[in-house]
Amino acid sequence: MAVHSRYLDIAAQIRERIEAGEWAPGTKLPRLDDFAKEYQANRDTIGRAIGALESEGFVWAVQGRGIIVRHGTMRPRRPRGNLVKRNVATDRPGYSFPSASGQEVWKHHITPVASHEPLTDPRIARMLGVPVASSVLRRFRVTGPESEPPFQINISWIHPRGVADAPEVASQAQSPGDWVYQLEKAGHWPISWMETHRARMPTKQEAGLLEIPVNLPVLEIVRVGTSGRDGKPIEVTEYIVASDRVETIHVLHRDESAQAPWPEEPEGPDHEADR
Repeated sequence: MAVHSRYLDIAAQIRERIEAGEWAPGTKLPRLDDFAKEYQANRDTIGRAIGALESEGFVWAVQGRGIIVRHGTMRPRRPRGNLVKRNVATDRPGYSFPSASGQEVWKHHITPVASHEPLTDPRIARMLGVPVASSVLRRFRVTGPESEPPFQINISWIHPRGVADAPEVASQAQSPGDWVYQLEKAGHWPISWMETHRARMPTKQEAGLLEIPVNLPVLEIVRVGTSGRDGKPIEVTEYIVASDRVETIHVLHRDESAQAPWPEEPEGPDHEADR
């Protein structure tokens, strides 16, 4: 076997062992030295094999913990369309945004935080309609379905007039999307939403919270909620989702310019003869 492909062969063998369940998601792989002895290869070759598996999403390197098996391509994917649903999982009003079913309450993977912070991101500040560095209520969450690894980081910035109208939005929501309902109840009904999607690489902190390698892209979704009362932004929420966890689905519609490009053929003698 060619020397340059030795690490790929080892990566394939470790991948097969992961997929067979030898190491469960969340557990630590053997040390590089142990693998080197088992496969009779040098440590650098093993390191390249692990690097290949990390780029595929099967493992991730955690400082102080070693190489951790992640759910990788075995992690459940969720389709994301464009339908906002009323959440009916609790007896409290609320919303489920795309990716959530409307019948489930996602768990928190860290303690939720709501605090007034300077909004220093010019893009988010522009979308919310406030000056950069303004003090704005920030809701920070890391959530996901029960029995699954963290699905998304979501950071909501609520316009100061929304907080003035509904101070309870700073509290922990009693049901999914409850704080959006509180804004509407306070006079901003109906809130309408628009999303902007883009792919990017995660920061080190984001990768740690989502339990993904830093070289796995994330999908960043920024949702702007517009007040039905004054037509101005009332909240901006940024979602950060590992790219192997979500598929976006869109129904395409034809513009008038994309209708049939050929004229109808006139009926003539030849057409009559064919009848």
